[in-house]
Amino acid sequence: MASDRPRFRFSVSATDGKARTGQIEMRRGTIRTPAFMPVGTAATVKAMKPETVRATGADIILGNTYHLMLRPGAERVARLGGLHQFMQWDRPILTDSGGYQVMSLAELRKLTEEGVTFRSHIDGSKHMLTPERSMEIQRLLGSDIVMAFDECPRADRPIGEIEASMELSMRWAKRSRDAFDAGGEHAAQSALFGIQQGALDQGLRARSAEALRAIGFDGYAIGGLAVGEGQEAMFATLDFAPGMLPEDAPRYLMGVGKPDDLVGAVERGVDMFDCVLPTRSGRNGQAFTWTGPVNLRNARHAEDTAPLDERCTCPTCGKYSRAYLHHLTKSGEMLGAMLLTEHNLSFYQQLMQAMRDAIAAGKFANFADSFRNDYLSRK
Repeated sequence: MASDRPRFRFSVSATDGKARTGQIEMRRGTIRTPAFMPVGTAATVKAMKPETVRATGADIILGNTYHLMLRPGAERVARLGGLHQFMQWDRPILTDSGGYQVMSLAELRKLTEEGVTFRSHIDGSKHMLTPERSMEIQRLLGSDIVMAFDECPRADRPIGEIEASMELSMRWAKRSRDAFDAGGEHAAQSALFGIQQGALDQGLRARSAEALRAIGFDGYAIGGLAVGEGQEAMFATLDFAPGMLPEDAPRYLMGVGKPDDLVGAVERGVDMFDCVLPTRSGRNGQAFTWTGPVNLRNARHAEDTAPLDERCTCPTCGKYSRAYLHHLTKSGEMLGAMLLTEHNLSFYQQLMQAMRDAIAAGKFANFADSFRNDYLSRK
């Protein structure tokens, strides 16, 4: 690993309206922004080899604290050389803190000031996750970008519950900062992101951002969106939430999303994204294209010799017909999931590159309008 690379350095090279493009420099490589991070929840991007993920254009992937602490266990991963060595990915890895998964997947969970006690959705075993334990797990994994531990309530909860949850998350953010800073060599080589909460409420978002600024983080995530509120409400929140966060740090919208979500969020000042959608859709016969999503299970593709997307430069589109992809999908063949996942991740990276180019050229508004016109024409 090159020793002269910075621990973490973010720079903006061009802006166009609120949209911006730049890069994050880290020890394990440079992340071009806006960036989309493929999700490698359990030390694998499903249906993909690490080198294939890299070939799609991905600069960074995401792993998950909750899943890896349960299986195979963070201590085991550490004994095996850390997550990068374990899964053979030599670029940056961001690890989610596990907070969202505890709330959405775990059984019989109990929330206290200390943390969350829960039973594994895999085998029912009992665990406790606290800000300190989350930082420890992410250190054992060897994460490059560590996420603060937080709670993520649904936006439709009563406003009093959302306020209390946000305030708890801010106390946990301070504990996460303290525990991360005590991490020795790992803290000296990695970065820590705080997570803004407050659901759809502008006042709560402002208070959360102020608390995070006071603590100080390398980057700032916008949490509590893409949890069922719908695109219109999400965009209304993104009209103000990113601007509350420091301009000199990357802004990461967690768990988003569909291609048109990404374009709208970049338009509003977001720099980083992750979502399981391109990989999950690939395993279920759905492909994303420049003219909208395509369901390969549809019978109309059975004898279609055209490529999946004529504008896409990925190997799937270069070699295989819609008819063949339809056959693989209908037959339940593993290759179908592999080819469609590779295409979807490639499409997402091509979309991010197109946005970076448009921002640099000062033509992002035209790009966004043209993209929406083509992509949403199927709807």
